[in-house]
Amino acid sequence: MTHDTHKRDFSSNARLPGIAVLAAGIGALSTLAAFVLLGLIHLFTNLFFFGILSFADRSPAQNTLGAWVILIPVAGGLIVGLMARYGSEKIRGHGIPEAIEAILFGKSRMSPKVAILKPLSSGIVIGSGGPFGAEGPIIMTGGALGSLIAQCVKVTSAERKTLLVAGAAAGMTAVFGTPVAAVLLAVELLLFEWRPRSFLPVALACAVAGFARAAFFGTGPLFPLETAPPDALSLVSCVIAGLLSGALASGLSAALYKTEDLFGKLPIHWMWWPAIGGLVVGIGGFIEPRALGVGYDVIGDLLHQHIVLQIAVAILVVKAIIWVVALGSGTSGGVLAPLLMLGAGLGTVLGHVLPGGEPALWPLVCMAATLGATLGAPLTAIVFAFGLTHDSNALLPLLAATLVAHGFATVVMRRSIMTEKIARRGYHIYREYGVDPLERHYVDEVMSSSVETIDADLSVRDALATFFGATQTHRAYPAVADGAVAGMVDRAALERVRDDEGSRFSGARIVDVLRGSAPVVALPGETCRLVATRLAVHGLERLPVVADRESLRLIGIVSRSDLVKPSLAHFEDEHKKERFRRVSFGRSAKRFPPVGRVG
Repeated sequence: MTHDTHKRDFSSNARLPGIAVLAAGIGALSTLAAFVLLGLIHLFTNLFFFGILSFADRSPAQNTLGAWVILIPVAGGLIVGLMARYGSEKIRGHGIPEAIEAILFGKSRMSPKVAILKPLSSGIVIGSGGPFGAEGPIIMTGGALGSLIAQCVKVTSAERKTLLVAGAAAGMTAVFGTPVAAVLLAVELLLFEWRPRSFLPVALACAVAGFARAAFFGTGPLFPLETAPPDALSLVSCVIAGLLSGALASGLSAALYKTEDLFGKLPIHWMWWPAIGGLVVGIGGFIEPRALGVGYDVIGDLLHQHIVLQIAVAILVVKAIIWVVALGSGTSGGVLAPLLMLGAGLGTVLGHVLPGGEPALWPLVCMAATLGATLGAPLTAIVFAFGLTHDSNALLPLLAATLVAHGFATVVMRRSIMTEKIARRGYHIYREYGVDPLERHYVDEVMSSSVETIDADLSVRDALATFFGATQTHRAYPAVADGAVAGMVDRAALERVRDDEGSRFSGARIVDVLRGSAPVVALPGETCRLVATRLAVHGLERLPVVADRESLRLIGIVSRSDLVKPSLAHFEDEHKKERFRRVSFGRSAKRFPPVGRVG
């Protein structure tokens, strides 16, 4: 039995400790940024609705402005439109799609303007009554902080992505106190991989933010709740709640982008759109003041059954309308808190009719299900709801309803609310990912051990005549000198020597052609993915496989066609249907195909 010491569960990375230390610092800074952002929201809320300079946490629903309240969101939208036009257009939107776009298509580079203008613009919008949460802006702000710090040190694009996501996830942790959900959000929405090199720094940043949060916001869940354990009948209700939450999520997403299309048809510059959206927000706030602003107090009241059914319906309808219009206008704000409120409103309505479980369970369940279906991140939503409430009795209903909602949205919607915006900019994002078959297989599993070589001391003339004449069997051959690989030789390289050398051509040897450049080789313990990348970087079709880089002793050769083998096996796993057992139900049983038959 062989002991393959080069094969590991995870790839090793000597730079991981340094990146983790940077991520920890970014986690602390993102917590401070979250404190500043929430302070700005409180400041502008007091300034716009109460005319005072104060950082006290007051709800805009307590204002006494009467019909004048309609103009407040218009003023906020006008200011932010000007900031986006003359500051940075990147502050428009709810933050997460912009972070995804920077990660996948911008080498994780974000500008200092975004780090400053995003929290300021979001504070103005939400403080003037915008129906948004602080999580989207802080994800964008924390991500910008992580990216800026990464740009000040020498790191790869992949490491810069890790630090950007660390800042984004840490910011979410600081706002909601849900570090595990923030890590899952990073995995499901932002990282696009599951590797220790990225997961560990992000998790460490969230842990630091979770501890640091206590200094600014205290400890304990944001919406403490305890419901009774669910009974068996609750499963039926979970399916119903999940389907309706998935329908709500799909409807909200479709309405949002339909609204965005309508704004795009207006014959005025997009700078004015947030002010127009603010007018709708103001009218909605005049009709139902509790729909204005972040609305954490309203979410808490919905979860604790402190709002009667008629008011809950009014909040649900008004919040949905003003949120869709405001976000469709391109203003700055988040989506998590509005989705939590809308889902909780749906659950409050359903709690009066669903069998099984107490009525207080369903606002929490629908809140998570709506969030998970809208974002396309069910695990994040489940753990997020638990982190907000610490209600362990609700975990099973949360799991059932959220997965049903996610399944419904996956079938009905082509893209989530996060990726649709990016797709409209010409970038398609495929969110399913698994272990690359080239990562799971190693060179020694696919290489050819029988190798025909060329003696490096052979003349170029003889090599062309012997190996590259009419009887040529391979496109390129490894050249070996004193038992060590000197490089790969092909017809094109030798013909260039013949043409360049002219009269001196007869004396040229293979070793002279290869002298001065280190041979590009593969090692038996390297993954097929790594070798495929090396082939692409050097523009080659095959590499000699050597025992080690010191001796360069040839043990095989690997070509592009060899690297197709793992993908072929993966294709068969996905598409080849097989039956290995025959099922019999007695004499009247239907005859089944023989064992091992391929369908």
